[in-house]
Amino acid sequence: MSGRFFLDTNAIIELLKGNAEILKIIETADFIACSVISDLEYRSFPGLLETDARLIDEFLSRISVLDITHDDIELREKIAVIRRSKKIKLPDAIILASAKLNNCQLVTADKELMKFSDHTDVIGFSTDKS
Repeated sequence: MSGRFFLDTNAIIELLKGNAEILKIIETADFIACSVISDLEYRSFPGLLETDARLIDEFLSRISVLDITHDDIELREKIAVIRRSKKIKLPDAIILASAKLNNCQLVTADKELMKFSDHTDVIGFSTDKS
């Protein structure tokens, strides 16, 4: 089964670590995207190594990284509606709205985001090694 997937920051981190569960989820994808928010979150980790920065650059060059622009009224409205109705952090509202408007399933380990399947299809995964 092919699909459209939107990766949350934790999904990107786990994918780059070789998480087999995420690899299985996206192996037949015909579209993979993330938000520029995830790019910024990844790059702002304390202690980020130069090798990690090169790794994320390489990965992001292979998928769609979706920006937020003032001209995208539909996205801005969707973000605002989600944030007001769910009282979640702005980055999470941006990720949810972006996944929804791009007809993607959101891949995340964030238990809070997993609760918002009324806004978009959410595929949860575990980061536990046990």
